[in-house]
Amino acid sequence: MVKGVMFDFSGTLLRCESVEEWLGAVLAEAEVPVDGAEFADWVRRLTECGALPGGPSPQRISPGLEGLWHERDLSPDQHRAAYSTLIEEAGLPRAELTQALYDRHKAPAAWRPYPDTGATLRALRRRGIPVAVVSNIGWDLRPVFRAHDLDGLVDAYVLSCELGTQKPDPAIFRAACDALGLSPSDVLMVGDNRVADGGAEALGCPVHFVDHLPVGRRPAGLTPVLDLLG
Repeated sequence: MVKGVMFDFSGTLLRCESVEEWLGAVLAEAEVPVDGAEFADWVRRLTECGALPGGPSPQRISPGLEGLWHERDLSPDQHRAAYSTLIEEAGLPRAELTQALYDRHKAPAAWRPYPDTGATLRALRRRGIPVAVVSNIGWDLRPVFRAHDLDGLVDAYVLSCELGTQKPDPAIFRAACDALGLSPSDVLMVGDNRVADGGAEALGCPVHFVDHLPVGRRPAGLTPVLDLLG
């Protein structure tokens, strides 16, 4: 019987804004005027480079970036360096926007909960089922949960950049189970990445996968989680 639940963050509980929204927000804040054709070109470049954390994956990783890319979630410095490099590789004519673009993706306004996130977390709270958020990430996501009134529904955060290891390493799931005070076989892992989140199976955790889709295109992706609790 499941006694606790671990959730992934991006693509599972919340989803980042689109590349268009991300770039548009930064340009508006910086008061940089860009016409429609140029804006579309910048969006295309950033998308191809995978420059938005939590957004589309890079179409290719340059040889010099491969090592940093695979370890980007182990520390804030590595994460910033990896994604700043990808932004720079997009070759926007306004290089001074690199820092603003990187910083924007960490803003609570850049993230939206899936429609069933709050309802699912509240239902788990009513049932007395503790919840941990387990994320490969290079920054502190707690302010995002606070801004969306979800923080009070989470009992523990286990973040790769704080622990120094990342999914699918079983150690990160073990740390989350320990934080919940439960055996791995009693804790359900819910995520969207079959490799990263599937690493919990090595500990004996049951795993449930959801689709990594835009917020408006994933109907009731978390609802089956409650059914799995019996």
